[in-house]
Amino acid sequence: MKFKKILPQLITLLVIILIFGFFTMNAQVNMDNRGIEFGFGFLSQEASFDIQFSLIDYDGSHSYARAYLVGLLNTLLVAFIGIIFATILGVIIGIARLSPNYLINQTASIYIEFFRNIPLLLQIFFWYFAALRALPMPENASLLLGSSYMTIKGLYTPAPVWTNFDIFLGAIIIALILIFFFARFAKKKQEQEGIQYPVFFISLVIFIIIPLITFLIGGVDLSFSFPKLRQLAQSSYTFDGGMGIPPELTALTLALTLYTATFIAENVRAGIQGIGKGQKEAAASIGLTTGQVLKLVVMPQALRIIIPPTTNQYLNLTKNSSLAAAIAYPDLVLVFAGTAMMQTGKAIEIVAITMATYLSISLLISLFMNWYNKSIAIKEK
Repeated sequence: MKFKKILPQLITLLVIILIFGFFTMNAQVNMDNRGIEFGFGFLSQEASFDIQFSLIDYDGSHSYARAYLVGLLNTLLVAFIGIIFATILGVIIGIARLSPNYLINQTASIYIEFFRNIPLLLQIFFWYFAALRALPMPENASLLLGSSYMTIKGLYTPAPVWTNFDIFLGAIIIALILIFFFARFAKKKQEQEGIQYPVFFISLVIFIIIPLITFLIGGVDLSFSFPKLRQLAQSSYTFDGGMGIPPELTALTLALTLYTATFIAENVRAGIQGIGKGQKEAAASIGLTTGQVLKLVVMPQALRIIIPPTTNQYLNLTKNSSLAAAIAYPDLVLVFAGTAMMQTGKAIEIVAITMATYLSISLLISLFMNWYNKSIAIKEK
């Protein structure tokens, strides 16, 4: 009987191995016929192409490995910003959909139905080719908030210039560690003794005070570099100083945020509605305000419903960031699986590295969200 149970699994495994082996041998034969060698030695070769936006130092003299790192960091930047803003916007819209106020409720519903039913690629095109391309040239741009410029070439804002930034960063890490342990302590006290601490405000004080101390006694200093208009040629202008955010990054972030937030909002709405009405009424009957009922009773339970589908949306946002190639934002796909692959001809190696990278990022997001989901689960005794 045991052999009969194992036999189908062995046959399935054998078929998978045969299919994989067939495609591997076929690829090897075709590469040999064309004189193409398999290997990753090209990563140390000079890339010989420029990248218009990079978070680290890069020019054409750097290696393909460096170009890969630039693309990876640009992809992670978009994914991180998109996840943060999509989560905030999604929670707000999801709660707004349950508002008794007709105007707020209908506005949230219209937003969701509008943005989730338009293809993401089309939204990216709208923000990049329609909205941002209608902005003025640098020489005609107006000053925003006394220090920034929004132009067709991007958003130019003041850039921070740090002294002893490593000390400041260390203080932030220490503050986050203290906040983590304080939050656990406050939660334990609330569960065991019913004592409720103002966790948010105390955490905010910790997050502000500890880094602030580094300015007073740690030798940390902060100044700002402001953008200044400079003429390159007779009719060409640019900005010196400050920080330039390319329009490709802005368009991609806006599209990903607005699109993904609609699905997160629906997850939030479903999670809140999944909590029994009796619990809300019981909480209100003991004098809790609407905000306290939402914070202390509804959301802790609703998160068990919200987190799993929201994890899928985080993964979708990260993978959808590869659409950046459509507007020439230098992400991993455009830089590595695009330009680098065309120059080297190493299609199998580069595609394999790119696929493995997206797989690793997705698995890390899944691991973190699964850990968080498990940590907030109600533990039965």
